[in-house]
Amino acid sequence: MLSWQNGAMSRPKQWRVSGGIVRVDGELLLVANRRRDNSVDWSPPGGVVDPGETSIDALTREVFEETGLTVTDWSAECYRVHVDFVDMATRLTVAVFEAKAFTGALNVGDDPDGIVFEAAFVDRRALHARLESASPWVREPLIGWLDASEEQPRHHRYEAIGSNPGSLIVRSLPVE
Repeated sequence: MLSWQNGAMSRPKQWRVSGGIVRVDGELLLVANRRRDNSVDWSPPGGVVDPGETSIDALTREVFEETGLTVTDWSAECYRVHVDFVDMATRLTVAVFEAKAFTGALNVGDDPDGIVFEAAFVDRRALHARLESASPWVREPLIGWLDASEEQPRHHRYEAIGSNPGSLIVRSLPVE
């Protein structure tokens, strides 16, 4: 995706994120995120991949920072999501992995970003309710993967139009 800025073509800003699926006895770990506009949304733990980090290294760090859990073994990539923020000239790429083994107990409060303020393992009923406020690119692929058969797509693509995170127009796109 190329965009025009100040009369010249430019490449979009790339934003790499890793997300983690952590399950115990059929319940999925979600974290509550307080956003800049003071809104709250729930999502699986995860975060930005810093320069020099692998997706797994970043995810292991983020899960620990947000929940106090130490994941000792991750699956291969479960699925990937691309979101093009058209008006912000930004592309978000999220790689999602499932924890195969972890240690520790939930301990929220050490998130250095100060965004996560609660974490909980939730059952299927609570999962749908808590994900209502999540972005479609978080909610739809996650629920699809959890409900999936082997035919479930491994790649998802979205387009977000607008510059205010609270009022984006989001649509799912076919994967090329």
